[in-house]
Amino acid sequence: MEPARKSDTAATSMGSADLSDASTDAAAVISQDGAVVGWTRGAEALLGYSAPEMVGASAGRLLAEPEAPARVGGIAERCRAGNGWSGMIRVRHRDGRTLDVLLRVSAAFRMDGRECFLLSAREERGRWTMAQSVLDGFLARSPVGMAVLDRDLRYVWVNGTLEQLGGVPQEERLGRRLSELLPGLQGEALEKVMRKVLATGVPVTDYEYHGWSWADPHRRHAYSASFFPLVDTDDTVTGICYMVLDVTERWAARRILSMVNEAGTSIGTTLDVLRTAEELADFAVPRFADFVVVDLLEPVLGSETHEALLDDAGSAPARPALRRAAVRSVREGCPEAVYRVGDRVGFLGPPYDARTLIKGDPLFIPVLDADQDPWAASEPRRPDRIREFGIHSLISVPMRARNTALGLATFARTTNPAPFGSDDVLLARELVARAAVCLDNARRYTREHTAALTLQRSLLPPALTGGTALDVASSYLPADSAGGVGGDWFDVIPLSGARVGLVIGDVVGHGISAAASMGRLRTAVQTLADMELPPDELLAHLDDLVLRLGGEESFSGADARGTAAFTGATCLYAVYDPVTRRCTMARAGHPPPVVVPPDGPAYFPEIPVGPPLGLGGMAFEATEIELAEHSLFGLFTNGLIQACGDVERGMARLAEALARPEPDLEKLCGTAVRDLIPGPQPDDIALLLTRTHALGADHAVSWDVPDDPAAVGEIRTLAARQVTEWGLGELAMTTELLVSELVTNAIRYAAPPIRVRLLRDSRLTCEVADASSTAPRLRHARSTDEGGRGLFLVAQMSLRWGARYTGEGKIIWAEQKIPAEQRISAEYRIPGERETP
Repeated sequence: MEPARKSDTAATSMGSADLSDASTDAAAVISQDGAVVGWTRGAEALLGYSAPEMVGASAGRLLAEPEAPARVGGIAERCRAGNGWSGMIRVRHRDGRTLDVLLRVSAAFRMDGRECFLLSAREERGRWTMAQSVLDGFLARSPVGMAVLDRDLRYVWVNGTLEQLGGVPQEERLGRRLSELLPGLQGEALEKVMRKVLATGVPVTDYEYHGWSWADPHRRHAYSASFFPLVDTDDTVTGICYMVLDVTERWAARRILSMVNEAGTSIGTTLDVLRTAEELADFAVPRFADFVVVDLLEPVLGSETHEALLDDAGSAPARPALRRAAVRSVREGCPEAVYRVGDRVGFLGPPYDARTLIKGDPLFIPVLDADQDPWAASEPRRPDRIREFGIHSLISVPMRARNTALGLATFARTTNPAPFGSDDVLLARELVARAAVCLDNARRYTREHTAALTLQRSLLPPALTGGTALDVASSYLPADSAGGVGGDWFDVIPLSGARVGLVIGDVVGHGISAAASMGRLRTAVQTLADMELPPDELLAHLDDLVLRLGGEESFSGADARGTAAFTGATCLYAVYDPVTRRCTMARAGHPPPVVVPPDGPAYFPEIPVGPPLGLGGMAFEATEIELAEHSLFGLFTNGLIQACGDVERGMARLAEALARPEPDLEKLCGTAVRDLIPGPQPDDIALLLTRTHALGADHAVSWDVPDDPAAVGEIRTLAARQVTEWGLGELAMTTELLVSELVTNAIRYAAPPIRVRLLRDSRLTCEVADASSTAPRLRHARSTDEGGRGLFLVAQMSLRWGARYTGEGKIIWAEQKIPAEQRISAEYRIPGERETP
C-alpha cells in the first residue's frame, strides 16, 4: 500500500533515536471518527489550543492542507493491523502560522467502547551547518597556533597565529621540518613526541616546553602544545596536527614560586649576618644571575643600631657607609668584583643616596651602558669591569626588613645573553625580601639574647610557695650553661578554695627563641589558671595559642648553637585540692608526674597522653587521683629522663632517687638532679617537687541552704559564729555581709541546690555553690536603683573574688585577708595535735 511505504521511508530518514524519544512531544487521543478525545499540555504548547477548545472537536481543523482520503484510510488500516505510522505533515497553529511536524500514530486501541489512536508530534527544526568560509576564518584567526604536518613531519599548512609565534613566514615553513626552522626551540624533542603520536595514534596534550624563537630572540618563552593524528575515511593516519599556546606568563609565575619556595630552605639557615648574605649570593648564582654582590650597612655588621637611617626628613646621611658582605660569580675568583668581602664600598652615585634604601624600590637596568650607569662618577673602575666581562643587564634591590634598611643586593648577567625582564625584578625582590628578614633576625640576635637573659630571670619565679597545701622545691638547668637561656618552665599558681595549680612545660628547642616562647606560654597559663579552667580545657586554649603564635612568627631554622624555631611545646597542668586531697591533671605530650606515697613505692599515674601543643584538632583528657597526705608529687621535663639514653630507664632511676627518705625537699630535689645528670646535658632540665598537705575538717565547714530567702539570716548567723570560733572575730561582720550578698544572689538568680562553705588557711574564703552556669556580672547601680549592688559590695569588702565552674554548676567565692598573727603556719601540725588559739 502506497501510504504505508511512504511512512516507512519517512521514519527511516528521521533516525531511530528521534523516533524513540517522545519525552517532549505533544500528544492527543483521536477517535475513529476524527474527534479529539484527549489533549495534553504539550499539544497546547505546540499548537496554542487549550484542552476545552479541542476535546470533542474535529482534529481535521488542525490540518493546514486537506489530506487525501486514501492516505488517511491507509494510515488507519496500518494502525488497526497493529503497526504504528510516522511521517511529516503540515498543521496550523492557533495564531494562523503553519508548522511542519513529525507525527507518530500508535496502533489502534479501544477506550470507552470506541476505537482510538494515540498521536504524538514534534516540530521539525532545521539543523545549522558551517559554511566553508566560516571554517576557514576560524582556523586562520584562532588565537591558538595551528599546523598540519605530513607523515615526514614537514609542514603542509600553518595558520597566521603560529606564524607570529615562531617568527617564520608561512611560505618558508611549507615543506620543511620544525628542527630545521627553529633550532633553539627543542625541535628534535618535539619531533620525537610527534613520531610517537603517529606510531601509536594516541594524542598528547599540554606538552610544555621553552626556548627562543625568531619572533622574540632575546627572551625565553614557554609554550604548551597538543598533538593528535589525522586519519582518513579508512582510519589510515595521513599526518599530524598540533596546536600551540604561548604560556610564558604562567611559566614565569610558576618559576618564581618555585625559586622563592626553594630559597626559603636555602637562605637564612643560621643567625649569622655574613653567612646569610653568602647564602643569598650562593643561591642566586648561577640559577638566576651570573654575578651577585651583597653590600650591607656598617651598623648591620656591628652591634650598634641605625634607626637614624629610617628618617627621611633630612637627618639620614647622604652617602651611607656600606661594606661588602658577599660576592659570587660564575667565573672562578669573581674577577668582575671591584671590591672584596670586608671592603668599604662606595654607595651609588647621584641621584642615589640614603633615600634609595629607605624607599626600597629596585634599580632595574635591562640594557647596561658602562658610560651612563650610576656608578661611573663615584667609581671609575666599575665601567672598565663592565666592558671587560660583558655585564649587560642589572638589578639592584635595597634590603629592608621590619621598616629597617639593611643594605643593597645587586644581580648582574654576563654569560647569560638574555637580559633581565620585569618578571626577574619581581623574583629578585622576593629573594632579597626573604634574605633581609633573615639578616635582620641575625642583626638583632645579640640585643635579643641580652634581653632574653633578662626575660629568663624574670620569668622563672625566684621563690615558689604552695601556701598551706604544698611544700615546694625546684631545680632548673638550661642546656646553654653559658647563656642560661632555656625553654623549660614551671610554676605554682594559687587558686581559689585553697587549691594550687602546678604547671611544667618544655618548648621545643632551647636558647633565645625557646625562652621567648616560654615566656608567652607561662603568662598564658597564669591567665588561663586565673579563669579557673579545668586542666583539659586549659591545655586546649593553650594549644590554640601555640597555633596562633606559629602562624604569626617564622624563624629561620637553627644555628650552630642550637637556637631553634618555635615549633611547639609540651605541657602538664595539675590542680591539687587540699580539702579533698584530689589532684586533677592533663598533659599535652609531656611525661607523666611521679608520685611517692608516704608508705608505698613510687609510681607514675596513668594519664591519657594528649598531643603536643601546636598540632591542633585533637582533644585532651583529664585524670583525677587521690594523694595521701605528705605524698611526694614531682613534675619534670624529658631532659631529666632522657640523659641516660633510655626513657623507661630514666623514669625508673628518677623514681628510685625520689623514694629516698629525705625530709628536706630542697636537698632531695638537688640530689636527684645530680644523680641523674652528672655532667653537661644536651637539653634543658626542670624538676618541680611538692609534698602535699591536707586541710583538715577543723579548717573547712559547709552548710546546705534551702531555696528560701528566709534562710539567708540563719546562714549568715552560722557563718559569723564559725568565724568567731576560729578566732577571727574582727572578720565576722564582713563575713556576714559577704555570705548574705552571695547567698541572696544565689537564691534569687541561680538554681538549687545551694551550698555555703567557709575555708580557713592563709586566707578566709567564703564559697557559695549553686546549680546554675550563668556567670555573675559586676555592675554599678544608679542612685535610683533598688538593687544591683550585691557583687559591687562583695568586690569592695573582699581581698579578691571570682567564679569557677564545676560539673554541677558554679561556685562564687570571696577571700578575706587574715591578720598575720592569726594565719595558719605553712608547716602543718602533726595530725591530731590541737592548734593553740
